[in-house]
Amino acid sequence: MGTKSRETIYGASVRASAERAAEARRQADKLACEAWNKRMLAFQGPAQPSPALGDALNAGYLYLEVKCLGCETHQTVALDIIRRPKTTPIHELERYMRCKLCSEERGYPYKRSHLVALRPNKITASDPPSTWWPGER
Repeated sequence: MGTKSRETIYGASVRASAERAAEARRQADKLACEAWNKRMLAFQGPAQPSPALGDALNAGYLYLEVKCLGCETHQTVALDIIRRPKTTPIHELERYMRCKLCSEERGYPYKRSHLVALRPNKITASDPPSTWWPGER
């Protein structure tokens, strides 16, 4: 007569604990991203500290909204294609953002873009760009 394996005895509780921990991390990342978004939209600038790139992806924020100061356009950048370590803070990405339209017009990389907010989806007609303060058009 054999004994039960440790997997049989403890396996379900270990898996349940791991699932609860993953959900808690996801919820914490989501709250950190929401807090950063509110700071960015309220204070109109690069709020620091910002969540890490991996934290934003874990929370479900797949896009970063960027505003060009030259042509006043809002664009979204997919965070999953950015070639940076997942530990890179979001606010450090601002120096790498270039407006494609302004760069093509000038003939050199034009770097006058500001970060606006993290977004779960792209800018569309039904989901317009974020506003920095009430009354901004």
